[in-house]
Amino acid sequence: MDTTLTLLDLGGAVALLLWGVHMVQTGVQRAFGPGLRRFLGLALSSRAKAVAAGLGITALLQSSTATGLMVASFASEGLIGLVPALAVMLGANVGTTLIVQLLSFDIARVTPLFVLIGVMMFRHGSEPRTRDLGRAAIGLGLMLLALSQLLSVMTPYEDVPSLRMLFGAIATDRVVAVLLGAALTWAAHSSVAVVLLVMSFTVKGVVPLEAGMALVLGANLGSAINPVLEGAHGGDATGRRVALGNLINRAIGCVVALPLLGLIGPAMVEYQPNLSRALADFHTVFNLAVAAVFLPLLGPMGRLLTRLLPEHVDPHDPGRPLHLDTNALETPPIALGNAGREALRMAEVLAEMIRGAEEAITGDDRSRVSATKRMSGTLERLNTAIKAYLVRIDPDALSEADERRAAALLAFATNLEHAGDILSRNVMALAAKRLKRGLAFSKDGEAEIRDLLHRLATNLNTAGAVFMTEDLRAARILADEKAVFRDLEAKATEAHLRRLREAGTPTAEATELYPDLVRDLKRVNDHLVSGAAYPILESQGVLRPSRLRGE
Repeated sequence: MDTTLTLLDLGGAVALLLWGVHMVQTGVQRAFGPGLRRFLGLALSSRAKAVAAGLGITALLQSSTATGLMVASFASEGLIGLVPALAVMLGANVGTTLIVQLLSFDIARVTPLFVLIGVMMFRHGSEPRTRDLGRAAIGLGLMLLALSQLLSVMTPYEDVPSLRMLFGAIATDRVVAVLLGAALTWAAHSSVAVVLLVMSFTVKGVVPLEAGMALVLGANLGSAINPVLEGAHGGDATGRRVALGNLINRAIGCVVALPLLGLIGPAMVEYQPNLSRALADFHTVFNLAVAAVFLPLLGPMGRLLTRLLPEHVDPHDPGRPLHLDTNALETPPIALGNAGREALRMAEVLAEMIRGAEEAITGDDRSRVSATKRMSGTLERLNTAIKAYLVRIDPDALSEADERRAAALLAFATNLEHAGDILSRNVMALAAKRLKRGLAFSKDGEAEIRDLLHRLATNLNTAGAVFMTEDLRAARILADEKAVFRDLEAKATEAHLRRLREAGTPTAEATELYPDLVRDLKRVNDHLVSGAAYPILESQGVLRPSRLRGE
């Protein structure tokens, strides 16, 4: 019975530690996520800056995985190369050691202060960022509380024979210790939590210092395994190269450091008698050494990773650009034409989404909802590829007309993506709600929705033609559709209210579903007009700055 209670206490303390780490990560990421992403994008001009950026961001997030996801997204979008991405990961590995350094000091007495301040910020903060930082402060307090709980749980049972036997096996075989540390980190998804746990065991004498260092090496190795395993089930090749490169760096570092622990351990104790601080210092020094050794070797490693993980091209992937020929970048008119062809592919995807929306809204096929939602990702990928392609065109080679065309391209592609987002997030959500609740439109209401979707499809075809021909008359016709849709929305809403009065008092859900759907379809049409007609009308000087009458 005592053993069971001890295991429960130990498990609860470990769970509390993991949850505290999670709260720190999510709190900081919610508070500074977009700003950190922008900062990371601006700090990748050199390897040294990339390492510093990875260190700083991961020190805040306490998650090299989160930093790696940012880097992988930049790399997959073609915004950064593989070598700077690997440099960021070297810095990220060092950044994860900083909170371990902080918690290795005896700051348990400030645990209530962190929790108190965090709760006050979370409950009474008027800004979202204040509440998110309060969440992070609570998480830090929970981490300190969990460490204190671990020490109190281990104290009465540090001489239990079964526990001594388990950790004796770890102490006698360093390879087993590394594998155990890697497995624990893989399961916990947090090297910080595992290193702190090992520090607690080492301070209480349950684990010798050298075995603790071997477990720390395993924690460093295990934190690099999850991204590789997740990338193995799909994802961009560049992201998988970054994850594999990070794993190779850490694995080589572990192989080199493991036989030297007999020399490193006494040196660390002589330098720092406090075992908790000694382990924290070893954790930091190991990652600093790996970064210093591999930073000059990232070029050859990048070439090796490219050969090991070649780009897999799926000819049937609708999100893969087909016309963005890099050889045409030196000739802006041809490059702009290629980007225009790719933008028309986005229009074709949006047309398929409109057809899927009609089937999902008026039919009973639930699969069309998820299939139409997935197409939004295709639009996003094509839009990202077009933007990255246009950025690579030499600005000095662009004429005034070329710059105007490039701006029109960006406006068209961006508005198509936004239109797809509305269909995916709003219209499909309403369709899913209708199917889930078993709601049905009246015959007249369903006919009105079909008419709106058909008119929307026609306007999309017109938008594609206006975009390609830049014809002023066609642009005027498309712009007039904005007023037509506005009138159709008003008439449809009025007819819907009339039918509700005739039918009696319906549920609130049925009342809200129809007008919200019509309003969202009007917003899709607005994006078509803004993306195709307005750039032409504005360039010809026939677009009014405001719909308001003059005084």
